[in-house]
Amino acid sequence: MKQKTKKAAFKRFKITKKGKILRARQMAGHLKASKSRTAKNRYKRIAFVSKPEKRNVERLLPYN
Repeated sequence: MKQKTKKAAFKRFKITKKGKILRARQMAGHLKASKSRTAKNRYKRIAFVSKPEKRNVERLLPYN
């Protein structure tokens, strides 16, 4: 039987051509008034999924 792609993971992660997995940073959604400008700018940057978590994300995205 074919595996299904987890749609929630598909919307949150992007896979590069070299196989790295990109993710958005946490803490950027709301309550921004109490955060510094440098912190808010840091949240805009894209982050990579760590090596231990990469395996879990790859299971959620079997055909990407």
